[in-house]
Amino acid sequence: MAQLFTKVKLYLEANGKTENEIGAFSETSSVLLRNDSIDRWEVSGLARPTDEQLNALESQAITLENNNKIISTRKSLYGTSEQQLEILVEQGVDKLIERNTKIKTDNPKE
Repeated sequence: MAQLFTKVKLYLEANGKTENEIGAFSETSSVLLRNDSIDRWEVSGLARPTDEQLNALESQAITLENNNKIISTRKSLYGTSEQQLEILVEQGVDKLIERNTKIKTDNPKE
């Protein structure tokens, strides 16, 4: 099951809002999530989503969350810029491309 945060984020984006427009999800923001529910909704020009609207975003939210995990895994496997530069200098661009392509192949996004 996808997190409420992800479904709310997708709902906002689908309706022309961004996290920058609403701020961070904190005590001072337009949206406050607490205990897996929407505690406050004060988004200008956009009605609070119904459970049905949020549930309709479930599969898209799961895909987004899974892809974010894969991206995080890839970043850790790529290593730092310094580590990649070391491979580039010591082994060449072809080796770096081969290595990074294998990381992407081994960790595909949905």
